[in-house]
Amino acid sequence: MSDRLHIPKLIATSVIRGSEKGQSHGGVYLIDFENQSVEQKIDWNSGDIDFAGRGWDRGLRGIELTANNVWIAASDELFCYSPDFELIDSFRNPYLKHCHEISRKDNLLFLTSTGFDSLLAFDLTIKDFIWGLYVSKNGSEWVGQTFDPRNRGGPAFVNSYHINMVRVDTDGISFSGLNTQALLAVAADMSISEICSLPKGCHNAMPFGDGIVFNDTASNTVRHVMRTGDQRSVAVPTFPLSELEFMGIDDSKIARQGFGRGLCLINDHLVAAGSSPSTISIIDIAQGERVTAVNLTMDIRNAIHGLECWPAQWS
Repeated sequence: MSDRLHIPKLIATSVIRGSEKGQSHGGVYLIDFENQSVEQKIDWNSGDIDFAGRGWDRGLRGIELTANNVWIAASDELFCYSPDFELIDSFRNPYLKHCHEISRKDNLLFLTSTGFDSLLAFDLTIKDFIWGLYVSKNGSEWVGQTFDPRNRGGPAFVNSYHINMVRVDTDGISFSGLNTQALLAVAADMSISEICSLPKGCHNAMPFGDGIVFNDTASNTVRHVMRTGDQRSVAVPTFPLSELEFMGIDDSKIARQGFGRGLCLINDHLVAAGSSPSTISIIDIAQGERVTAVNLTMDIRNAIHGLECWPAQWS
């Protein structure tokens, strides 16, 4: 494999929709594209999962890595693991519900609290949730209101915008949701502005190169839109119906093949993208093509959620 197409190991989480109590609800996997191997590190079968609707509390979600730890979010709990996946600690907060993605900047870990239309910040030094931002709209204007998640008086449980993505980098905080129909930016004064419009129902929108990249979930594609207006899209893998398992078992009708979610930037031209049944595709954005893919299972209920590059020193 050429240097241009060198693919590091990836860590992925999955959610299993429609699973019952006592069954697996997802897991954590290490994927080695060089050796074409997949290793499951965690099988998530917690007994205190809320089974009301959609994917909700099932499965493990966003992933972040620090020097010595692996941080993985569940719906309402943040877990800290060692690099060999021994559980070190976990943390809860009343304002963390239906978390999807997480992103780190220095000593702060930012989490989407989808159920509260909010973003939360967890201080990795003092191991506590120290900041919250409630997102709402006043007419056509987005409004950000800060709150302290350690105290009462925060936002109500609403989930109007289904905030499912947060990204923190040198340019600041950006986020989006199924119903925001825009990639949004948080300024230093906590005001919120639109970076660009997005199609409804998309996942994982984030800055990339001279534009943005995201899972256009409703269209079953990974899409790169440039500032010039030019764009490239790559279709999510699909399989013959005869090869799919557990078709029709999910009464919510949410489980379907081609559901794109989970996105990881590998370098300035490659991205890893997740889809269901749990498949990870490596996409060359510059060429607008899928260069390889690995399928973890043909269970239609099993969908990739979080994706990150695995550090070489931990391999």
